[in-house]
Amino acid sequence: MVESEKINVIDVKIVPNRYLKPDTTEKILNELYELDGQQRVLIHGPSIPLKVFYGPGKGHVVNHTDRKEINVKGNAVELRVMVGEIVITVNMSKFNEFMDGLEHILEKNMPCDYSLLIGIFTRTKSTISDYLKYGNNFEEVLDDRYIGLVDSRAKTSETVKVIK
Repeated sequence: MVESEKINVIDVKIVPNRYLKPDTTEKILNELYELDGQQRVLIHGPSIPLKVFYGPGKGHVVNHTDRKEINVKGNAVELRVMVGEIVITVNMSKFNEFMDGLEHILEKNMPCDYSLLIGIFTRTKSTISDYLKYGNNFEEVLDDRYIGLVDSRAKTSETVKVIK
């Protein structure tokens, strides 16, 4: 994509004062996807592993109540993290309308205090890891929203869920 064709975007980071439960996360995400202007939504937080990776309990199953499957716009999404941040990439031309809707969603659904940060919190240019994962000239065939979402050792299908 030619630089002049790129859409100007900005990130909005929601940082709740405590980790969100799966039910709350599901409600917020479903309403976020109804807003016009959002291009991508990322959730961050500490990992909730399926099994203990090291130590005396290595190999035992971790029964964490927050590792659940939630339904976002009809898509099953397995929560692999305790949700501590939600980062939304927003189209600048729809930013004001998006923020009005976001504030309404958070007032209605957020069970605790939170902070809203506005800036660039995601990668906007290709990284070395992107080239390792996808090879040369991948920018011409790969959606810009995938830039910077790479774990070169993981399958993309395990770490990225596309919700239309």
